[in-house]
Amino acid sequence: MTERKPAGVSFETWVDRQIREAEERGAFTDLPGAGKPLPGLDGPYDPMWWIKAKMEREGLSALPPSLTLRKAAEDARQDASRARSEAEVRRILTEVNERIREALARPPEGPPLNLEPFDIDAIVAEWHAGRTGR
Repeated sequence: MTERKPAGVSFETWVDRQIREAEERGAFTDLPGAGKPLPGLDGPYDPMWWIKAKMEREGLSALPPSLTLRKAAEDARQDASRARSEAEVRRILTEVNERIREALARPPEGPPLNLEPFDIDAIVAEWHAGRTGR
């Protein structure tokens, strides 16, 4: 599609010809995602959809790092309460504790962190108590 639109040809006619020729060459066959629904089609329209999708793909956050870590700690606490085994509880909390310790050593940008590493043994005891209480 590097050629220029000839003078005297309507833009629509020229584009239609380009599409038809590409179809004849097979440029549209076996494209990835062919026959699959478009993601996000069911949800309400969001004018920032492409920015949000790009940030998700790139693993970026609009929150400052300190708030992101607070949210990760909160999520880890919930995940630990729903864990299926003690080993899983310990793994989840150990991972987030490492991140918290790193942030305490070098405070991230944003509001104060206001976090301390989790007491893993105390949370494991709560987890066991919750399991026996069922």
